[in-house]
Amino acid sequence: MPGRIHIVGAGLAGLAAAEAVLSVGLEPVVYEASPHAGGRCRSYHDTALGLTIDNGNHLLLSGNEQALDYARKIGGAHALHIQPECAFPFMDLRTGERWTLRPNAGRLPRWIFDAARRVPGSRAVDYLSPLRLFMARRQARLGDVMPTKGHVYERLWHPLLLAALNTDPAEASARLTASLMRETLGAGGDACRPVIAKNGLGPALVDPAVAMLAAKGAPIRFGRGIRSLKVENDRVCGLVFAHSEEAVAPGEEVVLAVPAPVAASLLPGLETPTEHRAIVNAHFRVAPPAGMPTLIGLVGCLSEWIFAFPERLSVTISGADRLLDRPRDELATEIWREVAHVAGLDAATLPRWQIIREKRATFRATPEQVARRPETQTAFRNLYLAGDWTQTGLPATIEGAVRSGRKAAGIALRHAGLEALPRMAA
Repeated sequence: MPGRIHIVGAGLAGLAAAEAVLSVGLEPVVYEASPHAGGRCRSYHDTALGLTIDNGNHLLLSGNEQALDYARKIGGAHALHIQPECAFPFMDLRTGERWTLRPNAGRLPRWIFDAARRVPGSRAVDYLSPLRLFMARRQARLGDVMPTKGHVYERLWHPLLLAALNTDPAEASARLTASLMRETLGAGGDACRPVIAKNGLGPALVDPAVAMLAAKGAPIRFGRGIRSLKVENDRVCGLVFAHSEEAVAPGEEVVLAVPAPVAASLLPGLETPTEHRAIVNAHFRVAPPAGMPTLIGLVGCLSEWIFAFPERLSVTISGADRLLDRPRDELATEIWREVAHVAGLDAATLPRWQIIREKRATFRATPEQVARRPETQTAFRNLYLAGDWTQTGLPATIEGAVRSGRKAAGIALRHAGLEALPRMAA
Protein backbone atom coordinates (compact mmCIF):
# COMPACT_ATOMS: atom_id res chain seq x y z
CA MET A 1 0.00 0.00 0.00
CA PRO A 2 1.19 3.57 -0.68
CA GLY A 3 2.24 5.76 2.22
CA ARG A 4 0.22 8.60 3.66
CA ILE A 5 -0.71 11.69 1.67
CA HIS A 6 -0.19 14.82 3.79
CA ILE A 7 -2.32 17.81 2.75
CA VAL A 8 -1.38 21.17 4.25
CA GLY A 9 -4.32 23.57 4.01
CA ALA A 10 -8.07 22.95 4.13
CA GLY A 11 -9.30 25.58 1.69
CA LEU A 12 -11.13 24.35 -1.39
CA ALA A 13 -7.90 23.19 -3.04
CA GLY A 14 -6.93 21.17 0.02
CA LEU A 15 -10.41 19.74 0.48
CA ALA A 16 -10.56 18.75 -3.20
CA ALA A 17 -7.19 17.02 -2.82
CA ALA A 18 -8.49 15.18 0.25
CA GLU A 19 -11.62 14.07 -1.64
CA ALA A 20 -9.45 12.70 -4.44
CA VAL A 21 -7.34 10.73 -1.97
CA LEU A 22 -10.44 9.33 -0.25
CA SER A 23 -11.83 8.29 -3.63
CA VAL A 24 -9.10 5.62 -3.97
CA GLY A 25 -9.60 4.29 -0.47
CA LEU A 26 -6.77 6.10 1.30
CA GLU A 27 -7.12 8.33 4.35
CA PRO A 28 -5.38 11.69 3.88
CA VAL A 29 -3.81 13.62 6.74
CA VAL A 30 -5.11 17.20 6.49
CA TYR A 31 -3.67 20.14 8.45
CA GLU A 32 -5.25 23.60 8.72
CA ALA A 33 -3.86 26.68 10.45
CA SER A 34 -7.22 28.26 11.29
CA PRO A 35 -10.05 26.79 13.38
CA HIS A 36 -12.25 26.26 10.33
CA ALA A 37 -12.04 24.88 6.78
CA GLY A 38 -12.93 26.51 3.48
CA GLY A 39 -10.44 29.38 3.27
CA ARG A 40 -11.99 32.27 1.32
CA CYS A 41 -15.07 30.21 0.43
CA ARG A 42 -16.54 29.63 3.84
CA SER A 43 -19.84 30.59 5.45
CA TYR A 44 -20.09 32.20 8.87
CA HIS A 45 -22.65 33.88 11.14
CA ASP A 46 -22.41 37.66 10.86
CA THR A 47 -23.57 39.42 14.01
CA ALA A 48 -24.22 42.77 12.30
CA LEU A 49 -26.74 41.13 9.98
CA GLY A 50 -27.89 38.34 12.26
CA LEU A 51 -27.51 36.00 9.29
CA THR A 52 -25.15 33.35 7.99
CA ILE A 53 -23.33 34.67 4.93
CA ASP A 54 -20.34 33.78 2.79
CA ASN A 55 -17.15 35.80 3.14
CA GLY A 56 -17.46 36.49 -0.59
CA ASN A 57 -20.15 36.19 -3.25
CA HIS A 58 -18.90 33.42 -5.52
CA LEU A 59 -20.64 32.34 -8.73
CA LEU A 60 -20.30 28.88 -10.20
CA LEU A 61 -21.38 27.98 -13.72
CA SER A 62 -22.91 24.75 -15.00
CA GLY A 63 -19.75 24.16 -17.06
CA ASN A 64 -17.54 24.07 -13.95
CA GLU A 65 -17.39 20.29 -14.19
CA GLN A 66 -14.70 19.64 -11.60
CA ALA A 67 -16.30 21.83 -8.92
CA LEU A 68 -19.74 20.31 -9.48
CA ASP A 69 -18.32 16.78 -9.49
CA TYR A 70 -16.49 17.55 -6.25
CA ALA A 71 -19.77 18.78 -4.72
CA ARG A 72 -21.49 15.54 -5.78
CA LYS A 73 -18.71 13.36 -4.40
CA ILE A 74 -18.77 14.99 -0.96
CA GLY A 75 -22.59 15.06 -0.79
CA GLY A 76 -23.09 18.81 -1.18
CA ALA A 77 -24.73 18.99 -4.61
CA HIS A 78 -28.21 19.30 -3.08
CA ALA A 79 -27.21 22.72 -1.71
CA LEU A 80 -26.48 24.07 -5.20
CA HIS A 81 -29.24 25.36 -7.47
CA ILE A 82 -28.47 25.21 -11.20
CA GLN A 83 -30.57 27.66 -13.18
CA PRO A 84 -32.64 25.94 -15.89
CA GLU A 85 -31.36 28.26 -18.64
CA CYS A 86 -28.46 30.56 -19.37
CA ALA A 87 -29.88 34.01 -18.70
CA PHE A 88 -28.04 37.06 -17.36
CA PRO A 89 -30.32 40.03 -16.60
CA PHE A 90 -28.71 43.48 -16.78
CA MET A 91 -29.72 47.03 -15.96
CA ASP A 92 -28.11 50.33 -16.93
CA LEU A 93 -28.71 52.70 -14.02
CA ARG A 94 -27.87 55.71 -16.18
CA THR A 95 -30.77 55.08 -18.56
CA GLY A 96 -33.00 52.69 -16.64
CA GLU A 97 -32.82 50.23 -19.55
CA ARG A 98 -33.08 46.52 -18.74
CA TRP A 99 -32.22 43.52 -20.89
CA THR A 100 -31.33 39.84 -20.57
CA LEU A 101 -28.43 38.13 -22.28
CA ARG A 102 -29.59 34.66 -23.40
CA PRO A 103 -26.93 32.56 -25.16
CA ASN A 104 -28.32 29.43 -26.84
CA ALA A 105 -27.43 25.98 -25.56
CA GLY A 106 -25.01 24.78 -28.26
CA ARG A 107 -21.51 25.90 -29.18
CA LEU A 108 -22.67 27.55 -32.41
CA PRO A 109 -23.58 31.09 -31.19
CA ARG A 110 -26.92 31.50 -32.94
CA TRP A 111 -27.98 33.90 -30.19
CA ILE A 112 -25.87 36.75 -31.58
CA PHE A 113 -28.23 36.87 -34.59
CA ASP A 114 -31.31 37.31 -32.36
CA ALA A 115 -31.79 40.92 -31.18
CA ALA A 116 -33.93 39.73 -28.24
CA ARG A 117 -31.03 37.65 -26.84
CA ARG A 118 -28.20 40.18 -27.05
CA VAL A 119 -27.32 43.67 -25.80
CA PRO A 120 -29.91 46.21 -27.04
CA GLY A 121 -28.72 48.24 -30.01
CA SER A 122 -25.91 45.81 -30.88
CA ARG A 123 -25.23 43.88 -34.07
CA ALA A 124 -24.07 40.30 -34.57
CA VAL A 125 -20.70 41.48 -35.88
CA ASP A 126 -20.07 43.29 -32.58
CA TYR A 127 -19.58 39.92 -30.85
CA LEU A 128 -16.71 38.70 -33.01
CA SER A 129 -13.90 40.74 -31.45
CA PRO A 130 -13.11 38.16 -28.66
CA LEU A 131 -12.03 35.71 -31.38
CA ARG A 132 -8.77 37.65 -31.58
CA LEU A 133 -7.94 36.52 -28.04
CA PHE A 134 -7.31 32.98 -29.23
CA MET A 135 -4.42 34.10 -31.45
CA ALA A 136 -2.80 36.40 -28.89
CA ARG A 137 0.87 36.29 -27.90
CA ARG A 138 1.79 35.11 -24.39
CA GLN A 139 2.54 38.65 -23.17
CA ALA A 140 -0.44 40.30 -24.89
CA ARG A 141 -3.06 42.13 -22.87
CA LEU A 142 -6.71 42.00 -23.79
CA GLY A 143 -6.56 45.67 -24.72
CA ASP A 144 -3.85 44.88 -27.28
CA VAL A 145 -6.04 42.54 -29.30
CA MET A 146 -9.66 43.66 -28.98
CA PRO A 147 -11.46 47.00 -28.55
CA THR A 148 -12.10 48.13 -24.98
CA LYS A 149 -14.64 50.79 -25.83
CA GLY A 150 -18.07 50.76 -27.36
CA HIS A 151 -21.59 49.65 -26.62
CA VAL A 152 -21.06 45.88 -26.36
CA TYR A 153 -17.79 46.12 -24.45
CA GLU A 154 -19.27 48.44 -21.84
CA ARG A 155 -22.50 46.48 -21.45
CA LEU A 156 -21.22 42.93 -21.77
CA TRP A 157 -17.52 42.13 -21.99
CA HIS A 158 -16.36 44.57 -19.31
CA PRO A 159 -18.82 43.51 -16.55
CA LEU A 160 -18.48 39.79 -17.30
CA LEU A 161 -14.70 39.75 -17.57
CA LEU A 162 -14.10 42.09 -14.65
CA ALA A 163 -16.11 39.74 -12.44
CA ALA A 164 -14.24 36.67 -13.66
CA LEU A 165 -10.73 38.14 -13.70
CA ASN A 166 -11.00 40.65 -10.84
CA THR A 167 -8.72 42.82 -12.96
CA ASP A 168 -9.46 45.61 -15.41
CA PRO A 169 -10.04 43.52 -18.56
CA ALA A 170 -8.01 45.91 -20.72
CA GLU A 171 -4.82 45.04 -18.79
CA ALA A 172 -5.61 41.35 -18.28
CA SER A 173 -3.79 38.50 -19.98
CA ALA A 174 -5.34 37.88 -23.39
CA ARG A 175 -4.41 34.18 -23.22
CA LEU A 176 -5.94 33.70 -19.78
CA THR A 177 -9.09 35.46 -20.97
CA ALA A 178 -9.18 33.17 -24.01
CA SER A 179 -9.00 30.11 -21.74
CA LEU A 180 -11.86 31.48 -19.69
CA MET A 181 -13.95 32.25 -22.78
CA ARG A 182 -13.28 28.78 -24.20
CA GLU A 183 -14.92 27.17 -21.16
CA THR A 184 -17.79 29.63 -20.75
CA LEU A 185 -19.48 31.49 -23.62
CA GLY A 186 -17.34 29.61 -26.13
CA ALA A 187 -18.84 26.35 -24.87
CA GLY A 188 -22.40 27.60 -25.30
CA GLY A 189 -25.24 28.42 -22.97
CA ASP A 190 -25.34 24.94 -21.42
CA ALA A 191 -21.96 25.68 -19.84
CA CYS A 192 -23.00 29.14 -18.59
CA ARG A 193 -26.08 28.51 -16.50
CA PRO A 194 -25.55 30.19 -13.10
CA VAL A 195 -25.16 27.87 -10.11
CA ILE A 196 -26.15 29.50 -6.82
CA ALA A 197 -25.59 28.26 -3.28
CA LYS A 198 -28.67 29.93 -1.81
CA ASN A 199 -27.85 28.83 1.74
CA GLY A 200 -24.16 29.57 1.44
CA LEU A 201 -21.04 27.89 0.13
CA GLY A 202 -20.37 26.14 3.44
CA PRO A 203 -23.25 23.64 3.17
CA ALA A 204 -22.38 22.95 -0.47
CA LEU A 205 -18.60 22.82 -0.70
CA VAL A 206 -17.06 22.82 2.77
CA ASP A 207 -19.17 21.29 5.56
CA PRO A 208 -19.90 18.00 3.71
CA ALA A 209 -16.19 17.53 2.99
CA VAL A 210 -15.28 18.11 6.64
CA ALA A 211 -17.98 15.66 7.73
CA MET A 212 -16.88 13.08 5.17
CA LEU A 213 -13.27 13.23 6.33
CA ALA A 214 -14.35 12.78 9.95
CA ALA A 215 -16.62 9.86 9.05
CA LYS A 216 -13.75 8.17 7.20
CA GLY A 217 -11.50 8.44 10.26
CA ALA A 218 -9.42 11.30 8.87
CA PRO A 219 -10.61 14.45 10.66
CA ILE A 220 -8.91 17.73 9.82
CA ARG A 221 -6.20 18.69 12.29
CA PHE A 222 -7.05 22.33 12.98
CA GLY A 223 -4.68 24.85 14.53
CA ARG A 224 -1.71 23.47 12.60
CA GLY A 225 -0.08 26.47 10.95
CA ILE A 226 2.90 25.34 8.88
CA ARG A 227 6.19 27.05 9.79
CA SER A 228 8.79 25.24 7.73
CA LEU A 229 9.61 22.09 5.79
CA LYS A 230 12.32 19.63 6.71
CA VAL A 231 14.19 18.48 3.63
CA GLU A 232 16.64 15.68 2.94
CA ASN A 233 18.22 15.47 -0.48
CA ASP A 234 15.36 15.99 -2.94
CA ARG A 235 12.37 15.18 -0.76
CA VAL A 236 10.39 16.63 2.13
CA CYS A 237 10.90 14.52 5.25
CA GLY A 238 9.06 16.59 7.85
CA LEU A 239 6.45 19.28 8.46
CA VAL A 240 7.19 21.80 11.21
CA PHE A 241 4.15 23.43 12.81
CA ALA A 242 3.96 26.09 15.50
CA HIS A 243 3.89 23.62 18.39
CA SER A 244 4.59 20.25 16.81
CA GLU A 245 6.32 18.35 14.03
CA GLU A 246 5.10 15.61 11.71
CA ALA A 247 7.47 13.18 10.04
CA VAL A 248 7.02 12.45 6.34
CA ALA A 249 8.25 8.90 5.95
CA PRO A 250 9.77 7.45 2.78
CA GLY A 251 6.98 6.75 0.30
CA GLU A 252 4.76 9.51 1.71
CA GLU A 253 3.69 12.54 -0.34
CA VAL A 254 2.86 16.17 0.53
CA VAL A 255 0.32 18.49 -1.10
CA LEU A 256 0.91 22.12 -0.13
CA ALA A 257 -2.49 23.83 -0.52
CA VAL A 258 -1.73 27.11 1.23
CA PRO A 259 -1.93 30.76 0.11
CA ALA A 260 0.79 31.92 -2.26
CA PRO A 261 2.69 34.05 0.32
CA VAL A 262 2.87 31.07 2.68
CA ALA A 263 4.16 28.78 -0.07
CA ALA A 264 6.77 31.38 -1.05
CA SER A 265 7.99 31.64 2.55
CA LEU A 266 8.38 27.87 2.76
CA LEU A 267 10.10 27.46 -0.61
CA PRO A 268 12.74 30.15 -1.17
CA GLY A 269 13.02 30.96 -4.84
CA LEU A 270 9.46 29.93 -5.66
CA GLU A 271 7.86 32.44 -8.00
CA THR A 272 4.24 33.28 -7.18
CA PRO A 273 1.95 36.18 -8.09
CA THR A 274 2.91 39.24 -6.06
CA GLU A 275 0.21 41.71 -7.14
CA HIS A 276 -3.40 41.38 -6.09
CA ARG A 277 -6.77 43.03 -6.53
CA ALA A 278 -9.48 43.71 -3.97
CA ILE A 279 -13.15 42.75 -3.92
CA VAL A 280 -15.84 44.55 -1.94
CA ASN A 281 -19.05 42.79 -0.93
CA ALA A 282 -22.07 44.53 0.58
CA HIS A 283 -24.87 42.67 2.32
CA PHE A 284 -28.30 44.05 3.24
CA ARG A 285 -30.77 42.20 5.45
CA VAL A 286 -33.91 42.59 3.38
CA ALA A 287 -36.00 40.01 1.57
CA PRO A 288 -35.81 40.36 -2.22
CA PRO A 289 -39.08 41.42 -3.89
CA ALA A 290 -41.12 38.69 -5.56
CA GLY A 291 -39.90 38.00 -9.06
CA MET A 292 -36.48 39.58 -8.60
CA PRO A 293 -33.79 37.63 -10.52
CA THR A 294 -31.33 35.61 -8.46
CA LEU A 295 -28.51 37.48 -10.18
CA ILE A 296 -28.50 40.81 -12.02
CA GLY A 297 -25.60 42.70 -13.57
CA LEU A 298 -25.41 46.50 -13.32
CA VAL A 299 -23.68 49.07 -15.50
CA GLY A 300 -23.39 52.82 -15.11
CA CYS A 301 -23.03 52.73 -11.33
CA LEU A 302 -20.77 51.65 -8.46
CA SER A 303 -22.44 48.29 -7.85
CA GLU A 304 -21.72 45.52 -10.35
CA TRP A 305 -23.68 42.38 -9.46
CA ILE A 306 -26.64 41.88 -7.14
CA PHE A 307 -27.31 38.43 -5.68
CA ALA A 308 -30.82 37.85 -4.34
CA PHE A 309 -30.70 35.39 -1.44
CA PRO A 310 -33.75 34.35 0.64
CA GLU A 311 -33.16 36.89 3.44
CA ARG A 312 -30.73 39.36 1.96
CA LEU A 313 -29.53 41.24 -1.07
CA SER A 314 -25.79 41.13 -1.67
CA VAL A 315 -23.59 43.16 -3.99
CA THR A 316 -20.15 42.36 -5.41
CA ILE A 317 -17.70 44.96 -6.74
CA SER A 318 -14.54 43.60 -8.36
CA GLY A 319 -11.20 45.33 -8.92
CA ALA A 320 -12.18 47.42 -5.91
CA ASP A 321 -8.85 48.79 -4.69
CA ARG A 322 -10.21 52.32 -5.08
CA LEU A 323 -12.82 51.55 -2.40
CA LEU A 324 -10.52 50.26 0.34
CA ASP A 325 -10.22 53.64 2.07
CA ARG A 326 -13.82 54.76 1.65
CA PRO A 327 -15.77 54.96 4.95
CA ARG A 328 -17.90 51.85 5.40
CA ASP A 329 -21.12 53.71 6.18
CA GLU A 330 -20.64 55.93 3.13
CA LEU A 331 -20.18 52.87 0.93
CA ALA A 332 -23.20 51.12 2.41
CA THR A 333 -25.43 54.16 1.81
CA GLU A 334 -24.34 54.62 -1.82
CA ILE A 335 -24.62 50.94 -2.68
CA TRP A 336 -28.02 50.66 -0.99
CA ARG A 337 -29.39 53.54 -3.06
CA GLU A 338 -28.48 51.62 -6.20
CA VAL A 339 -29.83 48.30 -4.90
CA ALA A 340 -33.08 49.90 -3.81
CA HIS A 341 -33.51 51.52 -7.22
CA VAL A 342 -33.05 48.18 -9.00
CA ALA A 343 -35.28 46.26 -6.59
CA GLY A 344 -37.97 48.92 -6.23
CA LEU A 345 -37.40 49.35 -2.49
CA ASP A 346 -37.26 52.43 -0.24
CA ALA A 347 -33.80 53.95 -0.71
CA ALA A 348 -34.22 56.22 2.32
CA THR A 349 -34.51 53.30 4.76
CA LEU A 350 -31.13 51.62 5.12
CA PRO A 351 -31.59 48.04 6.42
CA ARG A 352 -29.07 46.20 8.56
CA TRP A 353 -25.89 45.97 6.49
CA GLN A 354 -22.38 44.66 6.35
CA ILE A 355 -19.42 45.68 4.15
CA ILE A 356 -16.63 43.13 3.62
CA ARG A 357 -13.44 44.24 1.91
CA GLU A 358 -10.97 41.60 0.75
CA LYS A 359 -7.77 43.51 0.06
CA ARG A 360 -5.93 40.56 -1.56
CA ALA A 361 -8.91 38.69 -2.93
CA THR A 362 -7.19 37.34 -6.07
CA PHE A 363 -3.96 37.77 -7.99
CA ARG A 364 -3.88 40.52 -10.60
CA ALA A 365 -4.52 38.71 -13.88
CA THR A 366 -1.96 40.53 -16.03
CA PRO A 367 0.43 38.63 -18.35
CA GLU A 368 3.32 39.34 -15.96
CA GLN A 369 1.50 37.95 -12.92
CA VAL A 370 0.08 34.97 -14.81
CA ALA A 371 3.65 34.07 -15.81
CA ARG A 372 4.55 33.86 -12.11
CA ARG A 373 2.00 31.13 -11.38
CA PRO A 374 3.95 27.94 -10.52
CA GLU A 375 3.29 24.44 -11.82
CA THR A 376 2.00 21.66 -9.56
CA GLN A 377 5.29 19.77 -9.36
CA THR A 378 8.07 21.35 -7.29
CA ALA A 379 11.81 20.78 -7.11
CA PHE A 380 11.15 18.15 -4.42
CA ARG A 381 9.97 14.80 -5.71
CA ASN A 382 7.26 14.31 -3.07
CA LEU A 383 5.94 17.88 -2.82
CA TYR A 384 3.12 19.32 -4.96
CA LEU A 385 1.39 22.71 -5.01
CA ALA A 386 -2.35 23.40 -5.08
CA GLY A 387 -4.38 26.59 -5.06
CA ASP A 388 -6.13 28.95 -7.44
CA TRP A 389 -2.84 30.88 -7.72
CA THR A 390 -1.05 27.95 -9.40
CA GLN A 391 -1.12 27.24 -13.14
CA THR A 392 -4.73 26.08 -13.46
CA GLY A 393 -5.41 27.66 -16.86
CA LEU A 394 -8.19 29.72 -15.27
CA PRO A 395 -8.40 32.92 -13.23
CA ALA A 396 -8.62 32.64 -9.43
CA THR A 397 -11.93 30.78 -9.28
CA ILE A 398 -13.59 27.96 -7.36
CA GLU A 399 -13.24 25.73 -10.40
CA GLY A 400 -9.53 26.49 -10.60
CA ALA A 401 -9.01 25.77 -6.91
CA VAL A 402 -10.78 22.41 -7.12
CA ARG A 403 -8.89 21.42 -10.27
CA SER A 404 -5.57 22.29 -8.67
CA GLY A 405 -6.28 20.18 -5.59
CA ARG A 406 -7.42 17.18 -7.59
CA LYS A 407 -4.49 17.46 -9.96
CA ALA A 408 -1.95 17.64 -7.12
CA ALA A 409 -3.53 14.66 -5.39
CA GLY A 410 -3.58 12.71 -8.65
CA ILE A 411 0.13 13.24 -9.25
CA ALA A 412 0.94 12.41 -5.61
CA LEU A 413 -1.05 9.19 -5.77
CA ARG A 414 0.52 8.08 -9.02
CA HIS A 415 3.96 8.80 -7.59
CA ALA A 416 2.99 6.76 -4.55
CA GLY A 417 2.17 3.77 -6.76
CA LEU A 418 -1.48 4.15 -7.71
CA GLU A 419 -0.94 4.20 -11.46
CA ALA A 420 -4.58 3.27 -12.09
CA LEU A 421 -5.86 6.56 -10.70
CA PRO A 422 -7.67 8.49 -13.48
CA ARG A 423 -5.76 11.59 -14.50
CA MET A 424 -7.17 14.76 -12.98
CA ALA A 425 -7.92 17.80 -15.13
CA ALA A 426 -5.00 20.13 -15.69
